[in-house]
Amino acid sequence: MGPELHYQVMISRVAELQEEAASHRRARQAQADRKAQQRSGQRRLRAAFGKLRTS
Repeated sequence: MGPELHYQVMISRVAELQEEAASHRRARQAQADRKAQQRSGQRRLRAAFGKLRTS
């Protein structure tokens, strides 16, 4: 494999890995957002329940 061809293969592989990493980051961020929404909803329920109990 000539140096130019090897260099092109390396560049394309780097691009693939960067795209894959970006995809994983988006997936982790979406999962974190869903967990945050769940916690927020649970917090509201606990707050409402606490207000009912003390009333």
